[in-house]
Amino acid sequence: MKTEFICENCGYVAPKWHGRCPQCDEWNTFVEREEVVTSASKNVKRAKPNNSIVLDNPKAQKIKDISFLEKERTSTGIGEFDRVLGGGIVSGSVVLLSGEPGIGKSTLLLQICTKLGDQGRILYVTGEESAAQIKIRCRRLGVEHDQVYILSENNIENIIGEINSLQPEVVIIDSIQTMFDENYPSSQGSVTQVRQCALRLISKAKEDNVSILLVGHVNKEGSIAGPKVLEHMVDAVLYFEGDKQHAYRIVRAEKNRYGSTNEIGVFEMCDNGLTEIEKPSEMLLSQRPKGVPGNCPVCVMEGSRPIIAEIQCLSTATVYPSPRRMSSGIDYNRSSLLLAVLEKRLGLKFSTQDVYINVAAGMRLIEPACDAPCAMSMISTYKNTPIPDDLIVFGEIGLAGECRSVSNTNQRINEAARLGFKRIALPYRSLKSVKAPTGIELIGIRSVFDLSKLLD
Repeated sequence: MKTEFICENCGYVAPKWHGRCPQCDEWNTFVEREEVVTSASKNVKRAKPNNSIVLDNPKAQKIKDISFLEKERTSTGIGEFDRVLGGGIVSGSVVLLSGEPGIGKSTLLLQICTKLGDQGRILYVTGEESAAQIKIRCRRLGVEHDQVYILSENNIENIIGEINSLQPEVVIIDSIQTMFDENYPSSQGSVTQVRQCALRLISKAKEDNVSILLVGHVNKEGSIAGPKVLEHMVDAVLYFEGDKQHAYRIVRAEKNRYGSTNEIGVFEMCDNGLTEIEKPSEMLLSQRPKGVPGNCPVCVMEGSRPIIAEIQCLSTATVYPSPRRMSSGIDYNRSSLLLAVLEKRLGLKFSTQDVYINVAAGMRLIEPACDAPCAMSMISTYKNTPIPDDLIVFGEIGLAGECRSVSNTNQRINEAARLGFKRIALPYRSLKSVKAPTGIELIGIRSVFDLSKLLD
């Protein structure tokens, strides 16, 4: 009997217990694991594992001789979800969908069953609810299809057997952390069980060319629970974002072997499930206040789609020895950098101010084009001067206070013009490569001094 310790966070194996994992630096994540080692097994070659992927042609081939299916992607019937996947589900692919509890993962997957059922059998495996509970949810969502099968099971052997018997086109596992392989003594949700169950399912997907959608839980840090290797094993990793107290949800791709990772899908949670929002810019600006200092619209690119969001900033005189800085939806370090640039270049005394920055509707902006509108909202709230309602700003700000050009300028301008903005402030160097639509004034911005002049 051999005893070893394994980290439940990253899967690192050590011969003795550690308080802190040497690999992922997490505390108190090691659990004891016993493994039977016989003297005979030491001298025998290890047998081929039953979860290995069996290839049709184990020998190397020329790339021109490799055959593949000409079948196109399978549409899920939900355009926003297809956009994130790159056009639909690829046959034989494994997709991991993760998010906070109650965010809408199971609801979304049940909704796509209706459309997918028109193209073949769908097997929905639930390890958290009974078949009757799933039926109640399906009735509320209007999911009624003869080709949708529900299986309430946790044992991966029984699930694989049902897949062999039913031969479905798509398999949905809700969730991977509730599955277990009886060949391994560890408990459900452990690093070993999650890794081995995922391996079995991935092997099945590649062997039978069946598409598998996995639901993954998240830990308190917001990352996917279980071993990090799980994200490397699957073909696509999707994250469900949004506050459960708000109606809007965003699906974002963190990894996608068959498409772009820049696309997002925007949904609204309603009584009858998730509803697509095909024009999110109108939704994000629908409740924008008029004539209030600190509110600045910005056009960002999410993949191939321009989206107009709203950056809000509020500054007040501090009562603390060290002023407070809070940021929601924008990187905290980036916002601190912009505050330092404005204080140094424009002489705005933010060192005596508490500053709060927020992106409306729970959006998360990471693009450099958000620098200029963020700085604009800071200047506006400091001067207590509203930004004109017909003005939109985008551009990157450097440490010298200069405004640098960004990509996809024409698309941003056209989207802003479509939503009724008459004045567009953009980097000065971009003026040479764009043409203003009829009735639109383009304002070149060289530095933060030009941003400040827009409010004089």
